[in-house]
Amino acid sequence: MNDADQIIRLLGMRPLPQEGGFFVETYRSDETLAPGALPARYGSERALATGILYLLRAQDRSRLHRLASDEIWHFHLGDPVEMILLAPDGTGRRIVLGPRIDLGQRVQVVVPRGTWQGARVLPPGRWTLMGTTVAPGF
Repeated sequence: MNDADQIIRLLGMRPLPQEGGFFVETYRSDETLAPGALPARYGSERALATGILYLLRAQDRSRLHRLASDEIWHFHLGDPVEMILLAPDGTGRRIVLGPRIDLGQRVQVVVPRGTWQGARVLPPGRWTLMGTTVAPGF
């Protein structure tokens, strides 16, 4: 399968507001944590964990954003993705998420909470299907 539009349609994905790309939620824990059981940065009840499938096309970007929770990215299909991570202490990292572990690409990346993150499909790539897992969830 090599057509991003076909994958988006088959998986029932929709645009991800504010961030960019396409997503479908694949998991949401039926157990939740009350605000009093969470650090103040959350402000509301949260699922124990959530998971999504996330697709970027060459023309898409995962715009810089940060989360209150650690986020685990998983590479599934397609072309490599360049991730930019900017930590709260001012340090930055560039990571390539992709299938070629022999070239230093990673199939899984942990983004610590509070880290600014952004991603794009590396040229000349066309699309990438990834997953992310967050706990506590979105």
